[in-house]
Amino acid sequence: MSVATFTATGMTCQHCVASVTKEVTELAHVTSVAVDLPTGKVTVESDAPIPADEVITAIDKAGYAAVVTN
Repeated sequence: MSVATFTATGMTCQHCVASVTKEVTELAHVTSVAVDLPTGKVTVESDAPIPADEVITAIDKAGYAAVVTN
């Protein structure tokens, strides 16, 4: 199992959380996505390593900017 953490900026509500969760969940190998609205922390668990740029692109597609935090 692989775990990666990102920080997304610009989220203001639960709809934002749902949008990010939906986009990241659609990536291959993702098994779990947890988004913390107050901090912008996005934790992605997967059954195989996922390139960080793929997760960042998914978060961007949801309408938010993201950076890797680990």
